[in-house]
Amino acid sequence: MQEPRAGSISKGMNEREQPSLIRLALESDTDTRVEPLDLGKRVRDLRMSRGWTLEQAAGQAGLARSTLSKIENGQMSPTYEALKKLATGLEISVPQLFTPPKKGQVNGRMAVTRSGEGGAHPTATYEHEMLAGALTKKAMLPYRARIRARSMEEFDGWVRHDGEEFLYVLTGVIRLYTEFYEPIEMRRGDSAYYDAAMGHNVVSVSPEDATILWVTSLG
Repeated sequence: MQEPRAGSISKGMNEREQPSLIRLALESDTDTRVEPLDLGKRVRDLRMSRGWTLEQAAGQAGLARSTLSKIENGQMSPTYEALKKLATGLEISVPQLFTPPKKGQVNGRMAVTRSGEGGAHPTATYEHEMLAGALTKKAMLPYRARIRARSMEEFDGWVRHDGEEFLYVLTGVIRLYTEFYEPIEMRRGDSAYYDAAMGHNVVSVSPEDATILWVTSLG
């Protein structure tokens, strides 16, 4: 582990505002509307998450298959007794029937970004290519970056923002500067994980622009 260096180079440097790429991602995810719970869909999702057919779920709950089908399709409102049977059969509590799925539940979201098709966001020091841009409300912001900078003097202070960050070198050689540690030279296949609130900058020390994969947490 690299030891913190004496005398942080943050002294005398103006801190930069949160990077525009990350701010852009956060601003695009500001829709906080809460959709009303669809009980039928909730029951169907719970059943399917267990891999049960209608017959299997109905048998577990002690309900007729037709009754369960009508509940799932919104064709009937279940009585409290039916709700208790459903909850028992699904091995959850009645309140959990009316609780929206947690973030950790599998929802099947996926986005594929073909090479060169990411959203471009060039800056004076980096050229970012945002990946998985079609997905909103992401917990992570993945992007590929071409490192144009060759020295710390090209930066207007440290880059710093909320969250944690993972860096993986794809091509070339970089030098990772951080606020509290000695600079680290990194080559293809090397990676680093760090607190993004700590000032950090990256420069290319190879003849060509280096490229890296960055993944930033947005939570």
